[in-house]
Parts: sequence; C-alpha cells; structure tokens
Amino acid sequence: MIAIGCLLLVVLPIIGLVLGGLLAGPVAARWGAAIGLGIALLVCGITGYAFAGMRRGQ
Repeated sequence: MIAIGCLLLVVLPIIGLVLGGLLAGPVAARWGAAIGLGIALLVCGITGYAFAGMRRGQ
C-alpha cells in the first residue's frame, strides 16, 4: 500500500502534465501537473490516516 502511494506521487503529476499539454498547451500542463500532485498527496494523506487508525486499533 505504501508503494502505491509513492508510485502515485511520481505517476499522477506526469500524467497530468502530459494530458494538460496535449489538450490545452503549456499553461494547462502546469495546472495538470499541480492537480495530479494534489490528488497524489490527498491519497497519501488518506492512506496515512488509515494506517494510523489501524495502529491505534480502531
């Protein structure tokens, strides 16, 4: 599960960069990369919270 979070941190910004660049140009590529990074950080935060909850026994 931790490996998926690390992989998402690399893959999602690249996918956002490519899709944004193909669809609307360089400015959209930056936005796509930022959105991909935000989604990856959100997923990592959710999984980290879940792991902390499992460790506490909840």
